Amino acid sequence: MAMSLNQIGALSGTPIATDSGHTAGGESTTTAVSASAVWRSPPANIRVSVQKQGAEMDRLSPSPPMSPVRGGMRADLSVACQALMEAPTEEVVVREHRSGGVGGKEGKGVPVYVMMPLDSVTMGNGVNRRKAMNASLQALKSAGVEGIMMDVWWGLVEREAPGEYNWGGYAELLEMAKKHGLKVQAVMSFHQCGGNVGDSCTIPLPKWVLEEINNDPDLAYTDQWGRRNNEYLSLGCDTIPCLKGRTPIQCYSDYMRAFKDKFSHLLGDTIVEIQVGMGPAGELRYPSYPEKDGVWRFPGIGAFQCYDKYMLSSLKAAAESYGKPEWGGTGPTDAGEYNNWPEDTNFFKKESGGWNSEYGDFFLSWYSQMLLDHGERIVSSATSIFKNLGVKISVKVAGIHWHYGTRSHAPELTAGYYNTRFRDGYLPIAKMLGRHGAVFNFTCIEMRDHEQPQDAQCSPEKLVQQVAMATREAGVELAGENALPRYDEFAHEQILNAASLSENDEMCAFTYLRMNPDLFHPENWRKFVGFVKKMKEGRDVDKCREEVEREAEHFVHMTEPLVQEAAVALMH
Repeated sequence: MAMSLNQIGALSGTPIATDSGHTAGGESTTTAVSASAVWRSPPANIRVSVQKQGAEMDRLSPSPPMSPVRGGMRADLSVACQALMEAPTEEVVVREHRSGGVGGKEGKGVPVYVMMPLDSVTMGNGVNRRKAMNASLQALKSAGVEGIMMDVWWGLVEREAPGEYNWGGYAELLEMAKKHGLKVQAVMSFHQCGGNVGDSCTIPLPKWVLEEINNDPDLAYTDQWGRRNNEYLSLGCDTIPCLKGRTPIQCYSDYMRAFKDKFSHLLGDTIVEIQVGMGPAGELRYPSYPEKDGVWRFPGIGAFQCYDKYMLSSLKAAAESYGKPEWGGTGPTDAGEYNNWPEDTNFFKKESGGWNSEYGDFFLSWYSQMLLDHGERIVSSATSIFKNLGVKISVKVAGIHWHYGTRSHAPELTAGYYNTRFRDGYLPIAKMLGRHGAVFNFTCIEMRDHEQPQDAQCSPEKLVQQVAMATREAGVELAGENALPRYDEFAHEQILNAASLSENDEMCAFTYLRMNPDLFHPENWRKFVGFVKKMKEGRDVDKCREEVEREAEHFVHMTEPLVQEAAVALMH
């Protein structure tokens, strides 16, 4: 989902305002642990609030369920592919993460990584646009970029049959990165590419996985109207041997183990980070705001995804254990629809909303804890598999900043993050990652509050501040990435401010979204090279800004031949 520039904001480094209702550094006294999620930036087509409807507003949680109504490569990559073939101008997305193996980055500043195109490896398991890729990597290295981030798609590698792995183009791409001296953040992408913000191509889940979903549709996330989502397997079946005799967790673990065995000679040297996909778009969250087929539009509140039989079975058991078996048959039925706003619903409304009741706390605690448990299972497996190999494990959390200024934080709740005016939902996630020494990777770092639609009470800056405080309290490393492609200096300055909160409190890395034709446009490239240099220098550099910019201009001139070569190659 593409967004216009006026929807893109940046983050400030000021402390969270006291009227936000979040504690500065601890979990609330509510009974259950919860999780929170962060997401990619929303689109520019802001919709007005959907009007309340009598029947819906009369329904109170947990009221009888609504009548079932069956519903039926990330976009940024498609655009990049087309641009790469049509023009010398390149659009590049870069992500930053802390470089190096376990133990931290070297020196001051924040290393910058650049996100590779989603279709860097073809459906035929080869490197896509090999000549352009080689020239582009050389240009990135010459500009001072630390490394690249690449999706290692489950749907490509283990596509044909369970346990049969074809690492094809990834082996060549990794060797290419090594040749140019670039480090690699490898993403174990267990989700479908296509249907989310920025998805420009389509890479479905493995064929044999889709066959099992066809045989048992409840393996897919399901909403209260019976709409299924095939982006990622429902976490409700994590420990059920539903995939040709293996559980989903076993499949993810076997995949990571096979990756380790295949590329053991590159781990800790070229491959310095393993980011583990945990949901749609690779993020630890539920698919609560699916853009595909127009189901959801920004800034809608989304919908709970707990209606497959496996999730409902868990909910039933939790309700019985809680002593309220009548709460176990369904999720909230007065929580509105995907494109409602909080005040359109009984469950999320400000005054006497169901979210702030005993039932609401029970349901939201269960829903968020299921997500936390899912994350713990996978990150525990990943840290065990890659132990003592010199690589970091990271997990991406979505930056869901719309309706953040409301009391209920409805979009965060439907995504699985129990974060409200009275409860910190990100500290439990940070603590879970901290138990395994994993990095907390957060999005929307480039956004500013005033660039967002204020009628939807968007506040990406305060959200980033809250997450930074949570990671600081939990002792967890924080990494970041921009949610949308931005080449302007306002976004760069916001990233710089957020990445270096103080002299002794910097992000471990930043990933820039993404390598495509626009990145190599002369003006964008000039700004990008300066941005990379400022990030590497760090906040406490003993140089004035003008001196850093003069040095950046020198690098721009040095890299001009490489950029021209990359641009020409991308045209063919």
